[in-house]
Formats: sequence, structure tokens, C-alpha cells
Amino acid sequence: MIRTVESEPHASAPVLAAYSYCETVTGQQARNFAYGIRLLPTPKRRAMSALYAFSRRVDDIGDGALASEVKTARLKDTRAMLARVRDGAVAEDDTDPVAVALAHAAETFPIPLGGLDELIDGVLMDVSGETYETWDDLKVYCRCVAGAIGRLSLGVFGTEPGARGAERAPEYADTLGLALQLTNILRDVREDAEGGRTYLPADDLAKFGCSAGFKGPKPPEGSDFAGLVHFEVRRARALFAEGYRLLPMLDRRSGACVAAMAGIYRRLLDRIERDPEAVLRGRVSLPGREKAYVAVRGLSGLDARHVTRRTVRRRA
Repeated sequence: MIRTVESEPHASAPVLAAYSYCETVTGQQARNFAYGIRLLPTPKRRAMSALYAFSRRVDDIGDGALASEVKTARLKDTRAMLARVRDGAVAEDDTDPVAVALAHAAETFPIPLGGLDELIDGVLMDVSGETYETWDDLKVYCRCVAGAIGRLSLGVFGTEPGARGAERAPEYADTLGLALQLTNILRDVREDAEGGRTYLPADDLAKFGCSAGFKGPKPPEGSDFAGLVHFEVRRARALFAEGYRLLPMLDRRSGACVAAMAGIYRRLLDRIERDPEAVLRGRVSLPGREKAYVAVRGLSGLDARHVTRRTVRRRA
């Protein structure tokens, strides 16, 4: 069983200021993530903001216009900062607010910080221009940049005492991360192509005549782009279905957070499925009112109850 620490260590003024910085970063840059973590109690929300701020820093290094050797050096520095956090060597008056907040979060919750090393490993794959021949290859990358985030978040959420099958919670959190990342990949297929990156497996691209890539608002001539998108959507839906088995293992507000974030991405997937070529014309997104509705639905526990009923029927 995975449990969070029930009592929060005293947070000094410098620590609260560091958390405030991380929450500002999250509120300004996390278009979908922020809707979920608003549903959490304050200690968990702060810890999740610290995780996001660190992850944002790593992603920004990978996505920036710097030379690859500079990116590699900066990622090395970021890994060194993570090592200081792991070793308890970050003082409360440290000049890096992300390090201060992350150190306090790791003291408060059993966060598996090795997941952040995995995130850095995944971004180094981006820096080196790695491509993926098969889904199994792509899964390695997705587990680094998204599955690890699921497992890190579970360290903050914990599982409910006596939750059936809780030993598999990290596996489900990892799988849900894969579902979110594959949805991201579909949504950003043209943007990534313009940046010189291809994430979808080469085997899948070849199968649907899309090996030429996606550098304009139209699919490659003679390709079955819709077939490719629908194929990947089915894969993502299967991952969501498996990952959603995590929900009944969480307390109400943690479950609401996960359901809100996953629900937003599932609705993005619905939009992509209805109009596959939309991802070539621009970024597919949801309006704020729809995201708010998904968050309220998550808080109601509807998704968790649905998963529980379905699991019980399967066992019967």
C-alpha cells in the first residue's frame, strides 16, 4: 500500500515563497494540468506544483532553440540540482525556488524522485533526435516523460487504506501517463514535424502511407491519415481504460484531480477522432468552460464509480 504522510512539516516563509513561485509557473503554463490540481488540498497542490515547475524547466530546456551541447549541459546541471534535493542538501534560503519547493515536497510525501531522472533521460532522447521504429520503442520514451510523472504524482496522492489491488497502482499511474502522452503526440503532430521531430512509430507511419511526414495542413498525398489517427486513438483509449483502474484506489480529491486531467485529454482524443485532419491545421484544444465541467465531473466521483462498477462486473 502506498500512503502519503498525514501531517505536513512546518513550512517556513522561504518555503512558502518557493511554493508560491511554483504555483505561479503552474497557473501560467499548465493549460490542462492546473485544472486538476486545483481540486487537491493545499499540501498536495503545492507538492504537485513543485513537480510541475521542475518538469517545466526540463521540458523548456529540451524545447528551446539552444545548441544540443548547451541543452545537454543544462540538463546535466538540472540533474545535479535533483541530486542535491535527493541528498537533503538544499537549504531553505537556496536561491532556486524550484529546488526549495521540491525538497520540501519530497520531505512531506514519499515521492520517487528517480522519476525525475527518467524525465531528464526522456528529454535527452529529444535532444539527440531519437526516432522510434515501433510502439514498443516509443513506449520507452513515453514512460520516461509521462509514465514517470504518473508515478511521481502517485507518491503525492497515495492510495486509500485497504484499497483492493493497490500494489498495482504505480503500474496504472504509469499507463495513464502513456495515454496522456500519446494524446499529446497526436495533438502536436504538425507542430513537432515543423520542429524536426517525429514521435509516431515508423512502422505505423509506413502502414498508413504517412512516412513522408506532416509539414503542412494536408496529409501526405495518397496516405490514409484518418486511418493512422484512428489506429492511434484506439491505442490511446485502451491505455486510458487500463489506467483508469487507478481511480478507485485514490481518496476523493486525488481521484478528482486525476479524473479531471485524464478527462480533459480523453475529450481532446474525441475531437481528434471526429476530425483527424484538425491536428494538421492547428492545435486542438478545449474551451475553459468544458475543462471546468470535466473538473466538476471528476470531483463528483462519477468516473471512479464507473470504473469500480465495471471492474466488479468483470470479476463477476
